[in-house]
Amino acid sequence: MHRYRFLLSRQWVILTLVALALIPTMIRLGFWQQHRYEERTARNNLVSRALHAEPVPVERLTSPGHAVGRLDRYRTVTATGTFDTAREVVVRRRTNEDGEVGFHVLTPLVLDDGRVLLVNRGWVPANGAQTAFPKVPAPPSGRTTVTGRLMADETTALSGIKEIKGLPDRQIMLINSVEQTKRLGAPVLGGYIEQTSPASRGGSPEQISDPGSEDAPLNYAYMIQWWLFAAGVPVGYYFLVRRELSDRAEAAATDTSPEEREPATAV
Repeated sequence: MHRYRFLLSRQWVILTLVALALIPTMIRLGFWQQHRYEERTARNNLVSRALHAEPVPVERLTSPGHAVGRLDRYRTVTATGTFDTAREVVVRRRTNEDGEVGFHVLTPLVLDDGRVLLVNRGWVPANGAQTAFPKVPAPPSGRTTVTGRLMADETTALSGIKEIKGLPDRQIMLINSVEQTKRLGAPVLGGYIEQTSPASRGGSPEQISDPGSEDAPLNYAYMIQWWLFAAGVPVGYYFLVRRELSDRAEAAATDTSPEEREPATAV
């Protein structure tokens, strides 16, 4: 075993410890990517089922004070009522598909029974300073039936958007039915909808596109990659040891002291 005494040298001890640390780290990273893959796959399946489900009246899935759950999020719902443009507000710092910063237009839809549904009609540009109320095209007048995707109330914890006090008149940061109930003084259905029809006149507000799917296969590829790296560490270590043994044998044959040699490096 004296052939392997070089493994006790400072350089080889460090190399061995690094290899031992890398293996479990890479295995854990692989499991983390597996978890992300499963999460994204489940989310994609949930969204797909919701988007392809038959539309139902919004009152079947939510009510005042109700928290929209993950199984109902993105469900296509319909509602009939009258838009209350006098109490319309805009949601600050929202972007469109091109990354332009503007506002989302949130218009209360007063239902036939007097309850209110919050309708996100889409995106409009700022048209100047963010402190000014933007130019917002009017929604259909009179009794109207709208279709949209049911969404959960926005919170700072879930969205990462901070609530800001002292905003300009008719501007908000988060779409939250509880807060809008206080403002409107009327029973507001929990959550809100992203309007998909009727289409906006002239394309404004720009209606929000469906959420699409997250790239779960990418996480799967990363998972395999990390586990291959983990398997490759001991293989690489083995070949480094074999190369060092070979180099030392050659050095011994030419009377070169192997004790002063450093570990061979991979090419």
